[in-house]
Amino acid sequence: MKEISFAEIVHQVEFMCQKANFDLGEDVYSAFKKALQTEKSDTGKEILSQLVENADIAKRDQVPMCQDTGTAVFIVELGQDCRITGGSLIDAINEGVAKGYSAGYLRSSMIYDPLNRKNTGNNTPAVIHIELVEGSQLTLHMTAKGGGAENMSSLKMLKPSDGVQGIKDYVLDVVKVAGPNACPPLVVGVGIGGNFERCAYLAKKSLFRPIGVRHSSKEIADLEEELIQQINRLGIGPQGMGGSTTALDVKIESEACHIAALPVAVNLNCHASRHQTVQMG
Repeated sequence: MKEISFAEIVHQVEFMCQKANFDLGEDVYSAFKKALQTEKSDTGKEILSQLVENADIAKRDQVPMCQDTGTAVFIVELGQDCRITGGSLIDAINEGVAKGYSAGYLRSSMIYDPLNRKNTGNNTPAVIHIELVEGSQLTLHMTAKGGGAENMSSLKMLKPSDGVQGIKDYVLDVVKVAGPNACPPLVVGVGIGGNFERCAYLAKKSLFRPIGVRHSSKEIADLEEELIQQINRLGIGPQGMGGSTTALDVKIESEACHIAALPVAVNLNCHASRHQTVQMG
């Protein structure tokens, strides 16, 4: 039985929260550079150049790349032979988020209640999903998920008869409605299957996969590629100013569902696709 201390988790989470907001990550940064080579609009190229410069400044000066430093969302892979000592896993993550956002001078965006709208003051609570896995390691995947793109996300219970074409039409409709409001170029996460709540989780989980890494299923990987091409033909472009780079990537996660159902969720991420992973144990 591997033991991991409460204090170590707090320390790692504090680090992750700041690094995610200061360092865009090589996969997203490379996608910006690649898009600069293919973007057809002069305005689009200028905006992409500004996004690259912004990322460079954030990393160099250790400042947030965007004023919306996001909801701290975690997917936790907890080994069944791993034991947390000195406190609970949930409390450790939340304490790390509070410390990371406070020490990094990151904006606090979380409120106690959707109705009274009172700010919690430290960007907690985090949104935490725990998956029990084999082994004795603890792996924390974290994203700082901005509110603008999240607000333009959507879920729909399609009919099985809608099929693949119905899925494609729905994803394109969500991106069209979002337009400039989700701060393109986007990373588009799609969840297919499960049930009402599970497909939303699958869409969110897909966003943790690095840009350019295709799904292991050829059928789904081909659908990802097709959707990237179709979305980029919409002409929305960087920051909605027109162009051929509306999406940097499309990622799909799929799993079993009821015979009478075809749940589909689309979770949009803005160009600041911030994610970090830490493994302990």
